[in-house]
Amino acid sequence: MNDALTNPVSFDAALEKFLDHLRLQKRSSATVVAYNSDINQLKSHLAGQRITQATTVQTPHLEDFIRHITANGYTAKSVSRKINSIKTFFKFLLEKGLHATDPAAPLTHPKYATTPPRVLSESEFKSLREAVRLDIRMSAVIEILLQTGARISETANLRVDDIHKGELVIRAWENNPARTIPLGKSAQSAVQNYLAVRPKVTDDHLFITKTGRPLLVRNIRTSIDRFFKAAGVKGAKVNDLRHTFVAHQLAGGVDPEFLSKTVGHKRLSSTSKYLDQMKPSSNLSFSSKLIEL
Repeated sequence: MNDALTNPVSFDAALEKFLDHLRLQKRSSATVVAYNSDINQLKSHLAGQRITQATTVQTPHLEDFIRHITANGYTAKSVSRKINSIKTFFKFLLEKGLHATDPAAPLTHPKYATTPPRVLSESEFKSLREAVRLDIRMSAVIEILLQTGARISETANLRVDDIHKGELVIRAWENNPARTIPLGKSAQSAVQNYLAVRPKVTDDHLFITKTGRPLLVRNIRTSIDRFFKAAGVKGAKVNDLRHTFVAHQLAGGVDPEFLSKTVGHKRLSSTSKYLDQMKPSSNLSFSSKLIEL
């Protein structure tokens, strides 16, 4: 008899084993957090039906959860992501002998339209610059995001000595390798202006608060959202600065393979998908030199 039938495993114990497995696979902390959130949401829903053992979950229980979140306004894209988390979780339990079957196998993903990345026009990012110009620190943050395509987490993790001789060094971060990105004149100028007024503290993070603490991702996101609103740029988020960098570089004829390495994409397809939005002129030859926005 399968041990999964005779040795019940609580949701908490199963989830902890699953998260440990993800960490051993060197999945990013954001991925681990997302899986943890999705499975905990399922756990809470099933607890309301007095189901507390992962080993007793069956397909109808999962289908009921999907109906529940759909009825409560979750988009098809969000539902699909949660289904993916659930499928990965129960596949892991089956492979480890912690469940007799895979109750998530019959679940199907809802169909939804994939919207193209939001790319700021030249007039929009100029308006953003104008809105933020009196905030020297956030001007430097926005220039780095817009001129290098760095991720917001990478920007928050920058150290003072990561800016060196006109280049920006992105340190190895979780499963993302280190890389070096050329800095254009406007980004260099914005950073130097900020360094001139940066509080003199021992913390070596590049971007810090007035009290000398590292500027967190959520602080950066909140601030930039506020400046988007002040600039009248609608429907844009912080990550769209990265999208804008990639799209405008491709439109300017920058080689997709070179650009893919610059922004740290793991697959060339992640970069080349922007070609449909911002097609380079037919008379441009690909270059390995970034253009300045």
